[in-house]
Amino acid sequence: MKTTPSYRADIEGLRALAVVLVILYHYDVPGITGGFIGVDVFFVISGFVITQLLQRAFEKGTFQFRDFYARRIRRLVPLFLLVSTVTFLMISPFYIGDAYYIFAKSWLSSLVGLSNIYYFQELAQYFAPETRSLSLLHTWSLAVEEQFYLIWPLALYLAYRFGKGRDGHWPFRITLVGTFALSVYLASAYPAAAYYLLPARLFEFMLGTGVALFSRQLPALNRPSAEILAGLGLAMIIATGLLLTKHDHFPGYNALWPTLGTAMVIYAGLHQTGTLTARLLSLPVMVFLGGISYSLYLWHWPPVALLHYQLIELTWSNRLLLMAVVVALSWLSYRLVENRYRNRPWSFKKSFMVFIFVPLLIIWAIQSTIRIADDLSFRIPEDRRELYSIIAENNAADLYKRCFKGDPTEFNKGKACMFGAEPKNGQPDTMLIGDSHAIALLGFVEQLIGNRHSMLVVTRASTPFVIPEHSANAFGDPEKTERNAALAEYLQQRPMTVFVNAWWNAYLQNDSFQTYFVDTVAWLHAQGHTVILIEDVPELPSASYAECLLKNMDDCSIDAVEAEKRLANFYRFKQTVQERFPEIIWINPRQAVCGENRCQTVLNGIPLYRDESHLNHVGSTEIGKVYLERFGNPLPKSP
Repeated sequence: MKTTPSYRADIEGLRALAVVLVILYHYDVPGITGGFIGVDVFFVISGFVITQLLQRAFEKGTFQFRDFYARRIRRLVPLFLLVSTVTFLMISPFYIGDAYYIFAKSWLSSLVGLSNIYYFQELAQYFAPETRSLSLLHTWSLAVEEQFYLIWPLALYLAYRFGKGRDGHWPFRITLVGTFALSVYLASAYPAAAYYLLPARLFEFMLGTGVALFSRQLPALNRPSAEILAGLGLAMIIATGLLLTKHDHFPGYNALWPTLGTAMVIYAGLHQTGTLTARLLSLPVMVFLGGISYSLYLWHWPPVALLHYQLIELTWSNRLLLMAVVVALSWLSYRLVENRYRNRPWSFKKSFMVFIFVPLLIIWAIQSTIRIADDLSFRIPEDRRELYSIIAENNAADLYKRCFKGDPTEFNKGKACMFGAEPKNGQPDTMLIGDSHAIALLGFVEQLIGNRHSMLVVTRASTPFVIPEHSANAFGDPEKTERNAALAEYLQQRPMTVFVNAWWNAYLQNDSFQTYFVDTVAWLHAQGHTVILIEDVPELPSASYAECLLKNMDDCSIDAVEAEKRLANFYRFKQTVQERFPEIIWINPRQAVCGENRCQTVLNGIPLYRDESHLNHVGSTEIGKVYLERFGNPLPKSP
């Protein structure tokens, strides 16, 4: 089938091994805890193959940048356009709200080779999307490769152009060691950046480029040496795929084992083509899977992301069916799309216009339509639109953004942020303070205060109230520090009833916040306030549970025991406060939704959440009503 001298069946087998590891990992196959390293195996192979192609072109004097990039476009983009378009059609009846818009944005960034940067930025945000439901998340690795393709041809061209006759070993070694050290540092200090961005992965490509560049100068291997080297390299890849976990330091030094192993297999095959490892990797099934590996990689993730979004369990029957469908689709698209366009003699201009510029305009138009004019009319049945409205359009932070956004120090003290009874002399006797979780509980608190109290709401995203002396250390953000200073000044004017809430589970993982919050409660108590600490509602395993009713799930409850396990740090804080201030009032909304074994995400047919940890305003109000019915009003009676 392949007669060119550069063809290596064992490298096709390495591609097969890489993509199989990735698929088994993403399909949650037991035992494949480190299958994500398949991506790193691809990076080494890409470094080797691209460098060989460039070397041959440089030596023949036929290299042209426009031809190189035209071939890359025809090789990678047509299939991506097919898979992403099918994915868009596949998810359109199901994805709603931000999930749908996030797909459109990621589609655009994936087409231009920037999806790794997009996901790095998007997933670092406070309201980060559920990663397992991001249909194009896997394209981050393609973006990393494309960024490597941008810098490497020029770097190698300059080395050939101006470095002839010079020893290139030492500059390469220094760069390789430097990029590996950078990867180790970034993986420890900035793990998200290390995972998604090129700098921490660059040494992996360089291992492949090094084998291609210096293969003639490295020691020749006899058969026994090649057998050992190749066998050890293959063992390193497989062992890492089986033993590494997503919680381990990565990429960094843990990425060295599978990537160095890949380089060892490639190097051994340059000298001895008949090793046992090469024969295993050259088995027909491995060569077949390696040949369609790009298609396999693109097709394998979108359907499983949809299953995650729809909260459909990955059973063995689901896994096997998905695998069979993905292999069939990959073979068809390899034959009908990949091979149809990759060798066409189109110019760079034509390739760019047909496969990037025109699709870019179309995808941008789709994204803009979703952002501006998506009324869901063609995607959500009419009988479920009211449910969607409760979930997606009743965010208290949006409904009452005047009490949540705006000037951080001159917060709104007027009637617009007053709730409950008419304030006496224009002054509230109650306050609700905290972050986005606090305002998400506004409906709950409103039910408790009724017409007994006039309540001022002062909340802000990611800004729980911490006394000024701790605020700078707690946040490192001058705006948040100024906000809390202004709020502290207001709270010193007169004693009130003060409801306090925050995303306790997140902040209290940091031991320093245990001190910050305890001291804040002590300060509020010292000011003469009646302090009421509102506990948080259970966190959902996924934001998709907020839309449980829209997905026609039979059971919308979650495991109460697992929800309680997440609260260990909060209970430590609560115990400390109770010991020091037994008179502090605690209110636990979880009592209204949780039994001994299960916690409900729906009450009386009303969805309670808008994402994995925030209530929607209608749901918050419903919890307040149910709480009053079951437990009565916990607030002290007015004198």
